[in-house]
Amino acid sequence: MSSKIKKNSEAPFINREISWLSFNARVLQEAEDPRNPLVERFRFLGIFSNNLDEFYRVRVASVRRLKLLSKKVKGGLAISPKELLKEIQHTVEAQRQKFEEIFKDLKSLCEQEGVYIINEKQLNKSQNKEVANYFSDSVRPHLVPLMLDKKRQLPILKDKKIYLSIKLYNKDNADVKYSLLEIPTDNVSRFYVFEQSENHKKYIILLDDIIRANISDIYSIFSFDKIKAYTIKFTRDAELDIDDDISVSLLEQISISIENRKMGAPVRFIYDKNMPDDLLYFLMKKLGINNEENIMPGGRYHNFKDFMKFPKLDGGKFTFTKLPPLPHPYFEKGKSVMTQIEQQDIMLNYPYQSFDYVIELLREAAIDPKVSLICINLYRVASNSKIINALVSAVRNGKKVRVIVELRARFDEKNNIFWSNILQEAGAEVIFGVKGLKVHSKLIYIEKHDQGEVMRYAHIGTGNFHEGTATVYGDTSLLTCDSRITLEVEKVFDFFESNYKVKRYSHLILSPNGSRRKFIQLINFEIKKAQAKEKAEIVLKLNNLVDEELIRKLYEASQAGVAITLIIRGICALVPNVKGWSENIKVISIVDRFLEHSRILYFYHGGAEKIFISSADWMVRNLDLRVEVTTPIYDERLKKQLKKMLAIQMKANYKVRILNQEKCNSYLKNEDELIHAQLETYDYFKRKLVKKQKAQSS
Repeated sequence: MSSKIKKNSEAPFINREISWLSFNARVLQEAEDPRNPLVERFRFLGIFSNNLDEFYRVRVASVRRLKLLSKKVKGGLAISPKELLKEIQHTVEAQRQKFEEIFKDLKSLCEQEGVYIINEKQLNKSQNKEVANYFSDSVRPHLVPLMLDKKRQLPILKDKKIYLSIKLYNKDNADVKYSLLEIPTDNVSRFYVFEQSENHKKYIILLDDIIRANISDIYSIFSFDKIKAYTIKFTRDAELDIDDDISVSLLEQISISIENRKMGAPVRFIYDKNMPDDLLYFLMKKLGINNEENIMPGGRYHNFKDFMKFPKLDGGKFTFTKLPPLPHPYFEKGKSVMTQIEQQDIMLNYPYQSFDYVIELLREAAIDPKVSLICINLYRVASNSKIINALVSAVRNGKKVRVIVELRARFDEKNNIFWSNILQEAGAEVIFGVKGLKVHSKLIYIEKHDQGEVMRYAHIGTGNFHEGTATVYGDTSLLTCDSRITLEVEKVFDFFESNYKVKRYSHLILSPNGSRRKFIQLINFEIKKAQAKEKAEIVLKLNNLVDEELIRKLYEASQAGVAITLIIRGICALVPNVKGWSENIKVISIVDRFLEHSRILYFYHGGAEKIFISSADWMVRNLDLRVEVTTPIYDERLKKQLKKMLAIQMKANYKVRILNQEKCNSYLKNEDELIHAQLETYDYFKRKLVKKQKAQSS
């Protein structure tokens, strides 16, 4: 078969938005999966809900803008925005119904375990008294009821918040009033666990229902005998409006845009389907909603993202067995981190191994009198960041600290502005990215002068410098003193300071100027080997695979006979197992307790295997519109380790879905031996640690 794809052929693609919804369906599967502990299943409902919120705020909002501009949706599938919005709405509605079924089932399972999620109508006398006291002491001070009428303008509804829309009326006359009440989840937990119990039973009530139970107290000045409350939620376009006004700094533009985001165009209005028509129409008119695509009837509760913090229940069976991060076998406690990196390249794999070594590296550099320079680029950091504390310590100890802060990290803009101010006040040099490009790389560069010699240390990773997400995100970091890598990491930081200068790289692969070209070269090499009837193999572990040019190149490789395995957590626009296109491509997706986030690239390369870790997914934005860094792994020990990690995932048959054109997310059938990829990976690193400890003690 020819390896050339005919130009007039229609290559198979799946639209990225539809593929993303298929990914979120895999998250919903985890909420449904009885193999997961009960509380974790509630938390997966929360993750699903939070994902969907961001999808509407970003992706659906973008499609709506395309609709207004009458443009086709790109990405391999020529579909009109109007058609795509209809398909999205149809898919989301089906998922919503599934969601409510799962929630109902989980409540029933809770009751079997003696845990009852009750509403205000199910309170007994003692519970009613307890709730009333809690409401008075902890909830009422945070409530600000807003009375509505036809003349008064409706206040701006906050994005990502939930409100009780309230109808006050008398059954004997037509006098009606309306009100809005924000549910104060920023100040009060969404869940209240009753102090009292009966027969060892546990009771939980949502904050929404606590307010409902005491709603007559809030409106006691009125003489209405009927007060009904219905939950609503309003989602806005979250795109930042950044213009090219050079007289206004990027920091100012981002700050203004964050404020403007509060008034973004509506993309979704969810309401309790039991809401009376008069209240619904009143709210729609006040909100200026007249597009049916914006309106979605829902259940009694919204903002299930709060279920990510569902209360812990007694007994270990309700949550995942803890897997504490393991010490790294090549880092000895009490010894210099930098000295140990000098001895050999070290790879950290989170959450299986501790992220603390990265923090310790920065802390050590901050106080080492021989260290003169620390550079780091930050995309997302924790709200109480130890990374920032270490950098501030370095400045105070006289080090030159250069920090590239990406202000446009979506939904972390305000947090990044806050930390950039802290760093600037401390005396660090803060650079706000590169004009026209997001800086998404994960780099640290440290320079040390010792007896006339310059020592260079580098970190290149697949995930953010965020000690919180490092406990749940599967990511990989390389720590090295290899001059082939460190000198080029230094070049990247020079580029951040003077980005008008184009640098040449012999080892690192950089976006926006080199990634696409290099990845095509690597695929082409495998194609040539396959055409020569030699072994040719590609394994790609990515979050998302969307880029049309690279997908077409993978199709070409498949047609040439290259064996291709794709491990894609999220969006996959490529369609495997299509005759004449992709018979040699297998695509799997693993959605489990940890978020698969690392990007690992493997090319057989004629036996001289090439393995890379990367900050970049294969999407247009990562290849052409961002600063991304992919590094080769030269150390044979580490290459072997990455190959083992990939092999575990390729052999796994637990929590593994087969991706195909039907988007049915079928689980890979279990064989005789059950292989749980994430637990097997943890055990693999645990065995390596034990082996090292035994060798040291013998």
